[in-house]
Amino acid sequence: MKALQDKIRNEGIVLSETVLKVDSFLNHQVDPQLMLAIGQCFAGAYEGEGVTKVLTLESSGIAPAVMTALTLQVPLVFARKQKSLTLRDDLYVEEVYSFTKQVKSEVAISRKFLTPGERVLIIDDFLAYGEAAFGMARIVEAAGASVAGIGIVIEKSFQSGADKLKEAGYRVDSLARIAALTPDGVQFVE
Repeated sequence: MKALQDKIRNEGIVLSETVLKVDSFLNHQVDPQLMLAIGQCFAGAYEGEGVTKVLTLESSGIAPAVMTALTLQVPLVFARKQKSLTLRDDLYVEEVYSFTKQVKSEVAISRKFLTPGERVLIIDDFLAYGEAAFGMARIVEAAGASVAGIGIVIEKSFQSGADKLKEAGYRVDSLARIAALTPDGVQFVE
């Protein structure tokens, strides 16, 4: 997606050869026009796939996921990283590791929001090693639903997540695929 690549080139900050900061448009401040275009792109890729629900992980995946769900005209569910007073019982729970935050956390979804037979499109902001995507896929499958695919806003192709997900049989669609993060900037997969 050219508009996303341009935004990454112009506003992304390479913090190291493994970390890209995109807080000016994706995961702190949000560019709603770009998120709408991202949602439309994912929706177009999954049109006709029978998607009944969009799933993401709080919080950075919510903006692109809500635009995808809006365009597909299906509900959005997001996995919670922290249990609250209102989210306590009858949950699907999985442990996921965050490469960016370098921490393991439990993510949870109320069982009433994922039901057998649903076709779920998973949307996430970044893909590094695939831990978050695998955790969400395990929740979908535990519910008796199926994963229609996994939509990634920014894939770090130099890390193994996309390959592992594809080897496990999941469809992965990434809008920006990064080949390398260097002091000179971001290099995209052509």
